[in-house]
Amino acid sequence: MNPRPLFDSHLHIIDPRFPLVENAGYLPASFTVSDYRARTAAWPLVGGAAVSGSFQAFEQSYLLAALRELGEGFVGVTQLPPTVTDDEVLALAAAGVRGVRFNLRRGGSAAAADLEAMAARFHELAGWHVELYVDAAELGPLRHMLLELPSLCIDHLGLSRAGLQDLLSLVERGVRVKATGFGRVDFPVEAALREIHAVNPEALMFGSDLPSTRAPRPFAESDIDRVGEALGDAGARAVLCDNALAFYRVQNRSDVT
Repeated sequence: MNPRPLFDSHLHIIDPRFPLVENAGYLPASFTVSDYRARTAAWPLVGGAAVSGSFQAFEQSYLLAALRELGEGFVGVTQLPPTVTDDEVLALAAAGVRGVRFNLRRGGSAAAADLEAMAARFHELAGWHVELYVDAAELGPLRHMLLELPSLCIDHLGLSRAGLQDLLSLVERGVRVKATGFGRVDFPVEAALREIHAVNPEALMFGSDLPSTRAPRPFAESDIDRVGEALGDAGARAVLCDNALAFYRVQNRSDVT
């Protein structure tokens, strides 16, 4: 693995001390902060983003505990119902939450019908962005609404070749993309990385997707090297670290190696 500084923009913490919600018959195995630290011990980590999964629904206690344990440089992305109060949002922001996730692929989050109003409200309150787990083949009907959002990131390279052109058209308008879940997509990863990066060099943000719940092929360290192979040293530096530091508003620690 290349020793470039790394911000892990997409990781899940699954702590059995806190409630889990079965999603389509699925409950994940435990993957605690200690497990994550052990798995990434050799990485030049400068921080990361712990992301709520479908199986965590609107549970916040696990995320708050994870952020305390992960420490400096780590932030959170949560799922919230439209009934959440302003005070609750601000308390989460103070604890390090930076965005809200809508899981249109697997559920467990607020619905697409609530997305626009919640996004505007949370951005005004706390500067939050939206993270969207969706198959890019379904982006077409959502395009107009998505372009109205203050700040948006789409997970896992959009998942499907069928939606890649729609994804690229959003990237051209400032939408960010998680370079995550390489084992989830149905297209050549390196080619997609180059296409997205060429449209907007600030768009891509690498994440491990650990522990790769339900992924056909789980994360491997070689996925990190694939970014450099596709984009070269300068591109890899941006995608592996600098883009995410700016997007998640984390103090610049990218000189750490």
